Amino acid sequence: MKIGIFVGSFNPVHKGHIKIVNYILENKFVDKILIIPTGNYWNKNNIIEVKHRIKMLENYETEKIIIERELNNLPYTYLIIRKLKERYKYDELFLIMGADNIISFDKWMNYEELLKLNFIIYKRNNVKIEKYLKKLNKLDNTIIIKDTENINISSSDIRKTINNYLNLKNLLDKNVLNYIINNNLYD
Repeated sequence: MKIGIFVGSFNPVHKGHIKIVNYILENKFVDKILIIPTGNYWNKNNIIEVKHRIKMLENYETEKIIIERELNNLPYTYLIIRKLKERYKYDELFLIMGADNIISFDKWMNYEELLKLNFIIYKRNNVKIEKYLKKLNKLDNTIIIKDTENINISSSDIRKTINNYLNLKNLLDKNVLNYIINNNLYD
């Protein structure tokens, strides 16, 4: 089985995240996707507790989209991948990331270990993906998604305009927006 691994803060999960997950599944790049919201190990501003981010992600959970609830406390992606390799010994893992992450990928903790994985990279912010993949010697075993509609939605930008509910209706699904409002998140 081919399993996509989508690690991030998902603070909050937005339509861009879900659009890329659905695109990857619809195009059969993988059989299922694990979404793994992480803790706040990088001192991000205004990050809410992981339990709330998991709750928002549950709106999208299906038999092909699984929200990870056990590995959220691991501080680095390579540690998460190590655990997943134990769990999915006979499966092929694909690390899913936006192109903006590939720019500084060589600064990630134990990035060399992660380079052994297959990658699925989706375009963001006009990053020249191939340039950075060439620098990492990672042109093989990489799927580059260029033909999706604009998914340059930023969770950081959403948090900055959290009180502008009209604007957020275009960026967040109704259930996620209601959860944020009902739980007074990001105030």
